[in-house]
Amino acid sequence: MTTRKIVIIGAGGFARETEWLLREINRAHSCDTYEFQGYVVSDLEKVPAGERAGILGDFDWLDKNRDQWDSLAIGIGTPALRVSIPQELDRRFSGIHWPSLVHPSARMDAESTHIGRGTLICSNVIGTVNLRFEEFSLVNLACTIGHEAVIGKGAVLNPSVNISGGVKVGNEVLIGTGAQVLQYLTVGDGAQVGAGSVVTKDVAAGVTVVGVPAKPLRAP
Repeated sequence: MTTRKIVIIGAGGFARETEWLLREINRAHSCDTYEFQGYVVSDLEKVPAGERAGILGDFDWLDKNRDQWDSLAIGIGTPALRVSIPQELDRRFSGIHWPSLVHPSARMDAESTHIGRGTLICSNVIGTVNLRFEEFSLVNLACTIGHEAVIGKGAVLNPSVNISGGVKVGNEVLIGTGAQVLQYLTVGDGAQVGAGSVVTKDVAAGVTVVGVPAKPLRAP
């Protein structure tokens, strides 16, 4: 068992949930456990003084205190930032360990599932077989994911999303709470699916769809 000193990037609500995820992993006595050091943000000036509890500083803190951390996690739920921030930090620091963090209650076939670095899989997620989670993807509370599904780099599934078998979710996609994507469909890179929507056709890259069935959102 390895204990890693971990810092969470971000300090908002989901960052606090990520700290809880670390505590749950520690309680399960998994292969790696985590000593939480605190939160780091890109710009400390943007954080109100009354909301700075647990914040160590900005990215310069990471540089000045390299001996105090050996792992990072992205506690941010915005798909584009889940990709761009690790890219920036990988350029700035060599050898960063971005662990995949999986809640002990999550269930899926470990033998046939690929989980990329920096992926977060939260409480009560249920997957089946031959799943692929690309790096820095985020699967929030109580999602269900069918066979052969692919969740792209930095993609975010908000709570209780249902992804059917064979679905391909592209990079930096955002799927809103309670949405469903039906079997063997593709959601293109950078697309967004509104909360509660039911996707019955492929979604093109960069398009926002809403409703039942989901249709492209018309500009006002």
